[in-house]
This record gives sequence, structure tokens and C-alpha cells, in this order.
Amino acid sequence: MLNPFTCLHASFNSSLRSGFAGESLNTSNMLEVQCPVQSRDGYLRIECKESRIGKAPIGVPQGVTVVLDGQSLAVKGPLGELAQTYPREVKLTQDEKGVITVARALDTGRARQMHGLFRTLTDNMVVGVSKGFEKKLQLIGVGYRASIDKKELTLNLGFSHPVRLTIPEGITVKVEENTRLTISGKDKCAVGDFSATIRSWRPPEPYKGKGIKYADEVIRRKEGKVGKKK
Repeated sequence: MLNPFTCLHASFNSSLRSGFAGESLNTSNMLEVQCPVQSRDGYLRIECKESRIGKAPIGVPQGVTVVLDGQSLAVKGPLGELAQTYPREVKLTQDEKGVITVARALDTGRARQMHGLFRTLTDNMVVGVSKGFEKKLQLIGVGYRASIDKKELTLNLGFSHPVRLTIPEGITVKVEENTRLTISGKDKCAVGDFSATIRSWRPPEPYKGKGIKYADEVIRRKEGKVGKKK
């Protein structure tokens, strides 16, 4: 009886030899093995495990409405409404209790990549319309301050001119003590993107710690130049 490990090794080596000889690598003969398990009878069995994040169910809290239409999902809650269109590699189902489950529709590498990603995006939608997300920033530096005028955020960061940023739709910005910013909203991606844009204007430097940093960010400090000892 042929050893399945020997057959797999031979198929892999033949594909490699064709690639090294200058020919295009034939991936159709190659097997993609995730978790090979040899049973007691000597046969090779392939077990493709699902993503731990992707297979986790998503509970829908009270006050949140979910509308599933094919590959489109709309979530509505106290903080607003969000919608998402899903690729054909994943499929969504909802049971009688309202619990959402994201599964792979195809068994391909791209489908495995999309599984955990879109499960996380779906969970972020449910949490966003019910609780929301927020990021806190802190301005550190002499003369650094922030102010809000209608839908415009003004930052004084030591430049020859103030930095003016238009606050995106669906994002709320609060300023405390002129140096503390709180960015909140229902869309986690939008909150993180606008926070990163603000921080990019003056990232914290490692010597004195001046700049814009997240409230929970730890800046690794460096020692400055030391003069020669006399």
C-alpha cells in the first residue's frame, strides 16, 4: 500500500523541479495542507479548521434592528444606521433569536482570509450603532492647543499657521482643557482614521515627548546627547 505522505512529497517535489527548470510553477498539482492528521488505518486525512474569530456568533442587543438581504446587511440602532455588502466568499445567517453567524461559502484561501475579517466588521457594526467607539488624544507641548468652530477643528501645533481640519460626517469631537480630544462615532474605521489623521500632524517625538499622542499610548523615550566630561 502506498504511503500517503510519500505521494504528497513526490507531488510537491515534481512541482518544484518544474519551477526550478525555468518553467512556470504548476500549482494545480500541489496540495494545500493545513492540518494533516494520520489516522490509525494509515490514511492521511486533511482537517481544515475554521477561524476561531470567524465562527464566533454575534449577539444582537436589545434596541438594534438587523436587516439581512442576500449579501447585504443593514444594522440600525440608537446611534444611527450602518450597512455593509459582503463578498461571495462569505455568507451570513440569522436564527430565530437574532444571533448572526458568518460562515465561509467557499473553501479557498481568500475565503479563509475573509472569514474572520468580515465577522469582525459585522460585530463592529452592531457595537457601533448600540454603544459607539471613541479615541482619546492628548496634545503635549508649549502652546499646543485645540479648539472647535462648528464643524472645523483648529490645532495650534507650533507651525507658522494653525492646522484646520473638517470634521467628517458622523464623527463627534470634544475638546477638554484645550489639550485633550475625544473623537467618537458609530463607525470604528472612521473614528480611527480621523484620529490617525490628527496625530499625523505632529507625532510624538522620543526626546521630550512633544506632539499628539493617544491617551493610552506609551512613548519610548531616548536620552539626548551628553557633552564630554571635563
